[in-house]
Order: sequence, then C-alpha cells, then structure tokens
Amino acid sequence: SMLKKERAIVFNETDVQGTISETLVDDYLLTWLEAFIIDRKAQGVSEGTIHFYTIKFKSLVKYCDSKIIKEVQQITPPVIRDYLLWLENKGHNEGGRHAHFRAIRAFLKWYEDELEPDNWRNPIDKLKAPILPKEQLNPISNFTLTALLNTCKIDSFSDCRDKAILYCLLDTGVRAGELLAINLEDINQISGEILIRSGKGRKPRTVFIGKKSRKEVRRYLKHRHDNNHALWISHIRFGGERLTYWGLRSMLRRRSEKAGVETPQLHAFRRAFAISMLRKGVDVFTLSKLMGHESIDVLKYYLKQSTEDVELAHKRFGPVDNWS
Repeated sequence: SMLKKERAIVFNETDVQGTISETLVDDYLLTWLEAFIIDRKAQGVSEGTIHFYTIKFKSLVKYCDSKIIKEVQQITPPVIRDYLLWLENKGHNEGGRHAHFRAIRAFLKWYEDELEPDNWRNPIDKLKAPILPKEQLNPISNFTLTALLNTCKIDSFSDCRDKAILYCLLDTGVRAGELLAINLEDINQISGEILIRSGKGRKPRTVFIGKKSRKEVRRYLKHRHDNNHALWISHIRFGGERLTYWGLRSMLRRRSEKAGVETPQLHAFRRAFAISMLRKGVDVFTLSKLMGHESIDVLKYYLKQSTEDVELAHKRFGPVDNWS
C-alpha cells in the first residue's frame, strides 16, 4: 500500500514553540482511520454512514490517547474489551456499544485487506459482538404523527415541505438517505411512482405514494421556482440547497418541540410503514421488495406485533371458532 510509505507532517507536542517535525508513518492509527474514511467516501457511501464512522472513531481515538495507543497493531482483543467497558462507563447502552464494535470491526477488516500485514492476526476475529437486547422496535404512533402534522397548518414553504416529507416518509417506508436523494425527475406526480436510484447495496427500486401524499407534494412544489434538481431543498432563498440528513433531523426535532411530543426516530416511519402494510394484508415478499430488503428475514426487526394483533389473528383464524 502507498500509505505504508507515506510521510506525514505532525506537531511535536513536546516542543513549546509548536515547530513541525516530519515523522515516518507506518502504522499510525490516525492515518489509517483517515484513510478508511477516504476509502468509504470513494465508494460513494451515504453521508449518514460517513458521519457514523467519524463519530465512532472520535471516541476510539479518545480512548486510545488515554492508553497511549498510537498504532493500529497495538489494538489487541483485551484492548477492545476494555474499550467496550470504557464506553459502558461513559453511559453508552447495549445498542451504542454494539455500534462502536461494528465500526471497529469494519475498520480492522479493511486494514487487514488493505495492508496485508505479516505476522499479525486481526484481533476482531477473537471477539464476539456485544449482545443486543431483544427489544421490539416501536413505530411512530398515530398520536405523534398527528401532532407533528398539526404543526404544519400555514401555507408557507416550510410548512408545506415538512408536511409533504412526513407523509412521504410514512407512505413509502424509504430510508432517510433515500428520501433525500430523490430528484424531481424521479417522481411521477400523477401516478405517485418514485424511483429510488440507489438504495442500500446501490440497488434501484420503485416505491409509491398515494393520493394524499401526492396532493401535499404538489402543494409544496408550488412554492418552488428554482432550478435545483433535488425534490427536497432546505430553503427557497437563492435557489435553495438539497436538504441534508442533519437538516431533516433538525426539522423533525423542531416540529416535535412545537407539538409537545418526544422526537421520533426517522426509522420509526419506516417501521410504521412495514407494520401498516402487514396489517392490511400485504404479503412479506412484496413488502420486502418495497422496503429494499434482500431477504424477508430482515423484516423481523421492523414488525412489532402487539397483543392486540395476536388476539385479532386468533379471532380470525382460531381452529375451533372457525371450524367448517
């Protein structure tokens, strides 16, 4: 790898004058973490994924600095275990620690493939991911969604845009990144057909919105007089810019504060879509295709069946009461 021969300019922390010294970087952790991020950007991963790795690596670097760990190959199985305990002491729950573990695992697997180091065994191979609690994932509730929609009553750009976004998130079940990547040319305002050009795994698919959602999208687009190709933009002044993931999160947080409800996760809309479709009788194969899953097994993480669902199913299909 060219990075193995790379020279980096680093600050000599012992020099009070802050002079710069040239240091040969062979296995410098910061250099390889940055190279990993660059590689992911070159592969065209989403903005949200880049942010995920960046945040997780900041914690890793902070921990490693506290242990005077400067090189990748100083990271051993005991170091990773201690890091996970360190995260727990910092208040990270099971899901948070699992996310940090995934980030380290992705980095070390990439480092192994990129460098092919001699006499080194990947420490991640000796570890198992932290156990995740088998909790059911909640969809956005009807009460919360109604409260959010009720904050969008004015015929302004932001109110019309936000209401259209809320409808489309629920009506399509798309991931946040997929929603934000939609261009004007990708949506048929008459049929409601929307082309998702690059879903997870870079696979395109088609999703749909109904009459109410199409009406809200058209109402929002009446405020648009710009040349931006993006369906969702941040504002209308100076032509606007494509709405970012963090802009979308910020919008949802503002609406929640105004409605007096807890801010829902963006993925909660996707869960609500899946559960609603299932309750209405859509088969799991069609639902999996609409959601962009390669396997129907993934749906089990979204489909929370309440006691009421199970009770209703028994009433409809119980063998004694439905004896024929």
